Amino acid sequence: MHTDSSIWYLLVGGLLVLIVLLQSVIKRLPVSLALLYLLIGIALGPHGVGLLRIDPLEDSRMLEMVAEAAMLLSLFSVGLKMRLPLRHGDWAVALRLAIGALVLTILSMTGFAKLVLGLPLAAALLLAAIISPTDPVLASDVQLRDPGDRDRVRFGLTAEGGLNDGIAFPFVILALALSGTQTSQGTLSWVGWELLLPVPIGIASGSACGYLMGKLALHRRRQDQTNIGLDEFLALGVLGVAYGTALLLHGNGFLAVFAAGLALRRFEVREVEETAQQSVPLSEIESSAAPEAPARMMRSMLTFNEQLEHIFEVGVVLIIGAMLSPSDLTWTALAAAGALFVVVRPLSVLITFAARPLPRSQLRLIAWFGIRGVGSLYYLMYAVNHGLAHEIGRQLIVIVLPVVAASIVVHGISATPLMTHYARTRRRPLESTER
Repeated sequence: MHTDSSIWYLLVGGLLVLIVLLQSVIKRLPVSLALLYLLIGIALGPHGVGLLRIDPLEDSRMLEMVAEAAMLLSLFSVGLKMRLPLRHGDWAVALRLAIGALVLTILSMTGFAKLVLGLPLAAALLLAAIISPTDPVLASDVQLRDPGDRDRVRFGLTAEGGLNDGIAFPFVILALALSGTQTSQGTLSWVGWELLLPVPIGIASGSACGYLMGKLALHRRRQDQTNIGLDEFLALGVLGVAYGTALLLHGNGFLAVFAAGLALRRFEVREVEETAQQSVPLSEIESSAAPEAPARMMRSMLTFNEQLEHIFEVGVVLIIGAMLSPSDLTWTALAAAGALFVVVRPLSVLITFAARPLPRSQLRLIAWFGIRGVGSLYYLMYAVNHGLAHEIGRQLIVIVLPVVAASIVVHGISATPLMTHYARTRRRPLESTER
């Protein structure tokens, strides 16, 4: 065995053991695990010991694939956590964040990038579309802890991360079309083919795949009690079928995967509610075909998906850290990060909720925790791999990577103390009344 491979086995194995050993310690400190991964990535990169060398342009295909896989796993997990009925008032909060706040952020950051950073309009719009959506992968500290969590802040931030990555994608396509890298028939064509059609197609196809495959799997379990297990395969299967179907139908794949996870969870909730109203013999309850089988299946799928998601999170954040360079800490990158975190995101949220304001404690947290991460890396690599000029690509890389790193640092450090303080000072439960 070569020395290099031995070192890699040693490093990867040691890193995984270190994460397990330090997890309980990190949870008591005002830092996140993602920040630890970032620091390790910097240490392993060219400006550290030099064991991890990745060029964002030369390795863009690999980076896009890894970031895409991490995104899909995370979006599916987010959907599986959404147990509130769609008529619940907290969904209105999530939709206003995912649509209203996102669009305002994109428009504001486009103006900032053009007027302050001096980027051309197409590049400014592309930068805004890349860094505006919040991240479902790195926001675990502020997301729902489990499907039974009814906290409005956590629900809103979790659902926002599941929705707005798919909603931001058409703006990436529009920016690429404006830059001349993709064929376009004009604004009306973009509105029709990239916004009006793919969004509902993605949601509808993903929901259908999730519901039908969940129903089929549960039916087979109840018909054949030996047909138990392999929920991990079912999770990956539903994810793959939903994503592939949406892409074949020219639908939005990210929204399809989120919708598939959500449909599976809604199917489980309905099954549990229906069987709870029926008289079930004790012998059936104790069997493997018991009415709680849907909930057990969902738990297994969510647990496996979250574990796989965490592995990809480690890899992606390590890569981001390794790609960072001291020369990336330019006034341009710092100005973009400062404008996004301190001005644009808070103002976009405040404007979005101006008509129907939330309690001040909730609004402050939602306005601050616009975490950026793997989604931004994916859209950046997608643009590079779809004809973006290398000169513009380099300009965006040295802005996007520091913005993502800054988000990991500032949001990672502030998440634990702010959420802990918020939990302690709540005067009443934050479940909103179902409508």
